[in-house]
This record gives sequence, structure tokens and C-alpha cells, in this order.
Amino acid sequence: MVLAGPSGVGKSSVVHELRKLYPDLWFSVSATTREQRPGERDGVDYRFVTADEFDRMIEKDDLLEWAEIHRGTHRSGTPRTPIEERLTTGRPALVEVDLQGARNLRKAMPEALLVFISPPSWEALVERLVGRGTESPEVVERRLRTAKEELAAQDEFDEVVVNTDLRSTAEQLLKLMLDKSSSHQLENHE
Repeated sequence: MVLAGPSGVGKSSVVHELRKLYPDLWFSVSATTREQRPGERDGVDYRFVTADEFDRMIEKDDLLEWAEIHRGTHRSGTPRTPIEERLTTGRPALVEVDLQGARNLRKAMPEALLVFISPPSWEALVERLVGRGTESPEVVERRLRTAKEELAAQDEFDEVVVNTDLRSTAEQLLKLMLDKSSSHQLENHE
């Protein structure tokens, strides 16, 4: 299952809640060239790599998708091998990416279930982004412009889940993921 949605919609919070509901949930750890932030753990939050290592991953086709982030300040991508290994066990895997990443994953893995996390309203999204107080007004404005583009693309997804409440959103995602996993296992046994 691939999750995407605009900045501020609560994807990380929903994933955290989903992992509480389903502790065995396997979550893809993205590779990134950006600097590690305080409190982040390599191999848990991200796999921190050098630009040269990232280039080698691209050359060896080790990434299902990758992109330049925030006007080329760094690159992030989804490592191929861990996901393929997980899927061969027949158990679900979760990937969280942006719109571009979701589009690229659709091409790389057409069988993936793409789920768009949507805010209850535009006003709620603006309130969440501004309310964070972690970004400058310029960054908030850029994220809101990007959010408009992302919201316009939600029809490209298999499912749209409105994040009105963390618990119910996580429960909806869990049901979608387990339904997809069950149907995939049935297909493989026929």
C-alpha cells in the first residue's frame, strides 16, 4: 500500500496510529541524501546515504522511485529490495511518498494499492500547516501551492481516505491493506 497526500494532512501521524493498531506492519524506510536531524535514527526514520551512494543506487536500479526534494536540496527514494522481499512473504508493506513518488511507484509496481490521504477541508489543511509553527510563511505558502496540485490529482489514486480523526483513518487504512493483502494471497494460491 502506497500512501500519499499533501503536506500537513497528517500522514506521519496516521502511520504512527496504524502501527499501533497493527504492530507487525512493515514500513518502507526511504533512502535520503539530506542531513540527519536530531532524534532521527538511521535505518528507522530514514536510511541516510551520501550523494555518491545515492547515485550508485540509481545506477544499479536499486530504487523503485526517487526524486529531488525541495528544489534539489536533497534526494530521497524507495529502496527496491526490502519491498520485494517483504511482498514475496505475502504480507503487507506500507510506503509513504509524495505525489511524484506515488506516480512512479504506480509505474514500477502497478499492483500496488495507492491511497490518497485527504484533509477534511482546505481550511483544515491551512490551519494544520500554519498551526505547526515550524516553517516560515514562505515555506507554508509553497507547501499550500503544492497541496493544491496534489489535491487535484487525488483521482489518480485507487482510494481516497479523508483524515478527520486519526483512529478512524488508521482503521480504514488497515482494512484496505488487509483486504488487499488477502485478495493478493488468494490470487497467488489459485
